[in-house]
Amino acid sequence: MSVPIALRRPGDLGRSRLRPPRAAAPARTGGSYGARPPLHASASGHPLAEPAITRALADRAREIEAAFAAIEPALVALAPRQFEPGFPERAAAELATLLGVRLEPALLRAVWNAPLDMADLHARLVLRTFARLVERSARPPAVEEGEPVAEVIRRFGFHAVDVATCADGRLGGLLDHVLRVPPAIVVARKSFAGALFDVEEAIARFERVELARWREGRPNPASEPTRYLALGVYHFSSLDPEHEGCAAHGSDDRRAAAALLERLQDFAEGVARRYGEAVRPAILLAGVDTDTDAVRVHVPDAAGRMLLDRFVSSLELHARTRALSREEAKDEIRRRVAAVIGVPPDDPATEGMRWFCGYLLKNNIAQVEAVAARFGGAYPDRGHGERLILVGDPVDDVQLRNLAFQAQMRSIEEGEADLAVGIRLLAARLAPLGFAVPVLVVQSFDAALPGADHRAARRAFQMRAALERRFASGASPCRLVVEAAIRSAAGGPLRFLNRDETPNSGLRCGAEGRIP
Repeated sequence: MSVPIALRRPGDLGRSRLRPPRAAAPARTGGSYGARPPLHASASGHPLAEPAITRALADRAREIEAAFAAIEPALVALAPRQFEPGFPERAAAELATLLGVRLEPALLRAVWNAPLDMADLHARLVLRTFARLVERSARPPAVEEGEPVAEVIRRFGFHAVDVATCADGRLGGLLDHVLRVPPAIVVARKSFAGALFDVEEAIARFERVELARWREGRPNPASEPTRYLALGVYHFSSLDPEHEGCAAHGSDDRRAAAALLERLQDFAEGVARRYGEAVRPAILLAGVDTDTDAVRVHVPDAAGRMLLDRFVSSLELHARTRALSREEAKDEIRRRVAAVIGVPPDDPATEGMRWFCGYLLKNNIAQVEAVAARFGGAYPDRGHGERLILVGDPVDDVQLRNLAFQAQMRSIEEGEADLAVGIRLLAARLAPLGFAVPVLVVQSFDAALPGADHRAARRAFQMRAALERRFASGASPCRLVVEAAIRSAAGGPLRFLNRDETPNSGLRCGAEGRIP
């Protein structure tokens, strides 16, 4: 991953700087809501483009799209033969060959008065295709200019980045595509309708990270002057702002940004009140234009204060820097980030955060260039096209715009509003085609803890049952097909749980094998 700006050793980056903003630092607007300059790919390639990363991301995107596109033709070919003798076993073998997924033959058994439920099969194949893609996940390469990215981020003054974003599937490529940040620097990424994360849960994550620093020196010793950073990401539409913005906020960009900023401030204040100002986490607000993948970063001033109308737009920077050399473009980003909060480019009080903001903007310019080159400036599909809903714990191994609506939650009651939004969005597209909405409940577990996999399976069973009760036919605009799976928190394959089991029946896994 490229380092965007020539680095100098920061001063005391980890100390909380809560003094009032300087009188000589007036707020300056870095862009306007809804405004979008003309976007064109650079004829000779943008100096900040990362061709190797872009090619790797494009290859992975094509693989993902092809995997899902193969499902319907496979079912169309099988449907006329469903009453033939020995069909379930042959069909299961063919699906394994064609799609790389395994279905239990019992799901493919049909008789003349009970033909195959093609909507159900389609949904299950979508879920298992997603699981197969997770298993062979390939994150993009990291381009490092001189030192590992994790070390660079610590030099910016941060030891952990916690990302909260909207459940909207158009942000499904946020980390790999839009921000192009490696997993090494992200301790958590969770999605909620409107990006409105749970403050108490976020504080608990902060506590776990800080305990690891004190007890184990991970990711760095607690004696080092670095901070925990909470990054909140909302979204908007530059081409159709009144209809294709955040559904949870009525497509009101300003309302979405204001609500998320308030949640970030509550988190930082909660930590400071509990543990003191010395460990107050840093917070940062950013927005993503789902039409172009461009970002706007609300740069904090020396007091950590962010304003809704004060931000730097990567779309504008893309245009301003495309005729420059690579180093000149980095310098322009640095100047622009400093100018928006009214400080000189070498201001020590804001240095670390400004560098991190520049890092995100520099990375995103490469994605803006990629979208411009491939689509002529903006994605042709402005709206939703998610293929499934993920419920429970996040799964970020497969990242692609409009892949999945991710609704993280500890209970269906807690996440009912998020689920309702996701089901409505997918149903609007799938129901007219006769398809069901595929829903995957995922619960992760710490493999180092005795019995953690069994407890995760029990939670998955309970959440699946609660979801099916709450969104039964009549309570949902479309039929749901719900499956449950567990997964090690350290990564690895998803393990589906059998439908005919109960939480106390031995907790066997599905085709992927038994839980140890």
